[in-house]
Amino acid sequence: HPKAKGAIQGSVVVLRNGDAAVLAEAGGRRIFQDRDARYSDYNRVTGSMRQPGSAMKPLVYLAAFESGLDLDTTVPDEPIDVPLGGAGGIKQIANYDNQFKGPIPVRQALAESRNAVAVWITREIGVDTVIRTSHRMGIRSPLQPYLSTALGASEVRLLELADAYRAIASGVLAEPHVVDRVTSATGDALYENPRTVRDVRTAALRAIQEGLRGVVRLPDGTAHSLDGGGFPVPVMGKTGTTSDFRDALFVGSTYGTRGITVAVRIGFDDNRPLGSNETGGRTALPIFRE
Repeated sequence: HPKAKGAIQGSVVVLRNGDAAVLAEAGGRRIFQDRDARYSDYNRVTGSMRQPGSAMKPLVYLAAFESGLDLDTTVPDEPIDVPLGGAGGIKQIANYDNQFKGPIPVRQALAESRNAVAVWITREIGVDTVIRTSHRMGIRSPLQPYLSTALGASEVRLLELADAYRAIASGVLAEPHVVDRVTSATGDALYENPRTVRDVRTAALRAIQEGLRGVVRLPDGTAHSLDGGGFPVPVMGKTGTTSDFRDALFVGSTYGTRGITVAVRIGFDDNRPLGSNETGGRTALPIFRE
């Protein structure tokens, strides 16, 4: 964006899977509005409430697996209308490619980020089920009780989203933290992070892990560019793109409790569009890869 020098912003956070320790964090770019902004009191990882777009879908699918669906369940990728909540009226949900593929397996719907399927699933299992699962896995912000929440219409912080993916990758619930331990000059412990962790490894969790690996492995997966010799690290993850290309996201993890989770969001602070086709896979995923 050479004509918008200093205006485009972003944020990145890296969490340790096993205990949610914050290993690295960038709350914004160093140059903003043509001036040095290395110090800023606005941290876009923890302070910016933005829509996650399709990066919300793994929580929809986890809720679906907990409700009895599996990766081979056939679901309809067909036109579907959703009510617009308090605004009234309805909206027909479209997929990114403006096509519908008919009956397809869940693993394909997740890998290809089919919007119509995510909304259909949420309607079938209930949006409250999706909200409960999301909050249990680390989302702290209130989520709106509308079907559009399945597509990331409710705003969340990047740190919350990263923590939910971290919990999926590790099977461990924990609280993100920066300070692990504080000691006195003589080595006495003055503070230790409570380390309240809880194991949540289930069949449903294993299913969403495999599903997110499919986002990378399957040829039409939205993160398939991470599969192959050019990027030899096994990862799982999901792209996210909000309406009118206003935000581009990618959240991904390496495996197990010793792995890491990296969340990336790119967008303008004033919420203007990034530009045509500036998707999570095109704009945020390369930063994750780096």
